Amino acid sequence: MRRIRVLLSTLLLTALLVCALPAFGEQNGDALTVGVPTDRCPVFFVDADTNEIVGIGVDLMRAAAEKAGYAVTFKAIEEATLKDALDNPAYDMVMPFGSSISSASGQPSAVSDNLMQTPMTLVTEGGRKQMPALNQLRVGMLRSMGGAAETVRQLYPGIEISMYETMGECVAALRANQVDALLHNSYVWSYVLQKPAYSDLTVQPAAMFSMDFRTGTLDTPAGRAILERLNGGIAALTDTARQAIVLDHTSRRLYRYDFSDYLHQYGLILLLGALLFAALAIITVQRRRVYRLKQEEKLRWLMDHDELTGALSLDGFRSHVVELLTAHPDIPYLLSYVNIKNFKYINDSLGRAAGDELLRFWVEKTQSAMSDEEAIGRVEADHFAVLRHAGGNEKIRWDDYEVINSVRNYFTDRGKENRVQICGGIYALTPEDYRLPDVNRMLDYARVAEKRVRETKTEGYEFYNPDQWERGKRVAEVVNRLPAAIRSGDIQVWYQPQANCEKGEFDGAEALCRWNHPKLGWLQPAEFIPTLEEAGLIFDLDSFVWEKVCQDLRRWNGQGKRRYVSVNLSRRDIRPDRDIPGHFTRLVQAYGLSPNQLRIEITETAFAEDPELLISTTMKLREAGFEVEMDDFGSGYSSLHMLKEVPVDRIKLDLHFLTGTGDAEKGRVIISYIIQMVRSLGMRLIAEGVETAEQAQFLQSQGCTEMQGYYFSKPLPVAEFEGLDEKIKTP
Repeated sequence: MRRIRVLLSTLLLTALLVCALPAFGEQNGDALTVGVPTDRCPVFFVDADTNEIVGIGVDLMRAAAEKAGYAVTFKAIEEATLKDALDNPAYDMVMPFGSSISSASGQPSAVSDNLMQTPMTLVTEGGRKQMPALNQLRVGMLRSMGGAAETVRQLYPGIEISMYETMGECVAALRANQVDALLHNSYVWSYVLQKPAYSDLTVQPAAMFSMDFRTGTLDTPAGRAILERLNGGIAALTDTARQAIVLDHTSRRLYRYDFSDYLHQYGLILLLGALLFAALAIITVQRRRVYRLKQEEKLRWLMDHDELTGALSLDGFRSHVVELLTAHPDIPYLLSYVNIKNFKYINDSLGRAAGDELLRFWVEKTQSAMSDEEAIGRVEADHFAVLRHAGGNEKIRWDDYEVINSVRNYFTDRGKENRVQICGGIYALTPEDYRLPDVNRMLDYARVAEKRVRETKTEGYEFYNPDQWERGKRVAEVVNRLPAAIRSGDIQVWYQPQANCEKGEFDGAEALCRWNHPKLGWLQPAEFIPTLEEAGLIFDLDSFVWEKVCQDLRRWNGQGKRRYVSVNLSRRDIRPDRDIPGHFTRLVQAYGLSPNQLRIEITETAFAEDPELLISTTMKLREAGFEVEMDDFGSGYSSLHMLKEVPVDRIKLDLHFLTGTGDAEKGRVIISYIIQMVRSLGMRLIAEGVETAEQAQFLQSQGCTEMQGYYFSKPLPVAEFEGLDEKIKTP
């Protein structure tokens, strides 16, 4: 009996301790309330049977919290976004975050270690294959994913994100072409795309990228203490445990049909049943029509294709190349003319059937390596033309090994001693070929290079225009490297001071780009800026420069140094679908600047392309408080007409009248009258390109007191510009 009493006492004491532990843990801060969204099945959702918040994110967080000694409670966030939820003291933590962001009230946050990598995927309508680069996309996202949207914008500057309240609104925007794609994590898509009404939506696996999946809280001592302890629990989670949690939720069929789903799924069957009788009556007539259409389609196919190999015919190739060049003016292309040097000998020695098999193999091998934006055509006999993306020497070597080498060894791989000799000529397309595509001329150029190989070598290939090929590679290096160069700091913003001789000091600067390319070295702006304009990427570069200038101006304002900076607005930046005044207004508001601290430089090339758009853009910029400058005045042929039409605040005078060839005295007369004219029009004037004291003295004597040029200072990196003595040397 005594043993029984001892045992009962022990059990009672244990029970009391177990009951006391939760209360003790709560008193010591061991209970966490985590705010989560509930519209992201299977990551976060409300179980219909238990009415509890469950999902991948819940299980991962609970497992990590338990290992860290926390009892965790999940609560559905009531706020519109995670940024708003951060400010709600009802939550100890909020999730999910890809990275730390500021709360809606502007307070900084801190985030935990990564719970898992969340695959983010784009979804488009239909079987769309050609997608712009991520930093050029218009993307739709749920408004509750505001934090993730900020992380995406940081990863892909230039991406345009529109926020919607519900997934239904997102899909409607996609179908209305208001956005190019929708973005969410792949686990959510695996659930959402089970809805029958969304069967036309397609995941774009090539556009997948990963984001961290973290929990966060305000960056306070208490918040950091929780995170430090929680990170220990996250570190203790094994990859196997994480994978098991993900698999548990993604392997279930969580989606439940509602009435609209059943109607969408089976409504067509009811309609088809009603129409079946009528369809049977039409079948006989339709069968004859279908047979005729098939015959016509086959005839059209035979007109555009080679019946033996399935490659395009010469006419079909010409037509398709023109379509590709028109549709893809930004893709650098190579056109090859290739033939088998000893093909007649193959037909004579091995038979015509063997020769036909070789040609079919050649086309199949080439087509297997091609994308939809490339083409192969059979010109005649064993002569083929191929349009391929210009991917550099590496791609040519790959094609030579994977395709051409397989054709060379076609017979030797089958136990025969006949090695196929292939001669090829390659023509690198020029910008003129895109504007006025002449496929016959391109083929002639490639044929000339092929003939050179055939007459001077056993086999191989040559370029018709090697200089153009080298230039094309250089252009590709510039275009393809731009996003990485902006992220890595290879592209820098330098400043050339602008002198005010009347005040005797520098009171402004012009922002200029300098690019230290890892392969090509320091690039001149005259090389990469036109290239980016032609490639349609200049807005990405200019947006980076404008934002960097605003960051510097805000820092200088905080130091008590109020400066004014001129920034360039490219002719390709000004488009009807791009709100340039609004873009600049949002920039200065974001950085707390006065609009007049930014001086927007425009050139006459923009006026020549679209005068009305330039005039309206200029007027809106000035109405918003920005100063507009006419750059390079006097260097072109329409400057006076532009001066009359376009409302500007300041003229940047090009000094080629003083520095170029010709009568110097006449140049000074022209300059003096330009200065008088500009002042009479009520505009200010700054002379650029001032290189000597004599030029500066002459300009000052004529009433032009603002100047810029190497006489005063060359363009400087930001650190050197900030350390520059603000007093200028007297001309």
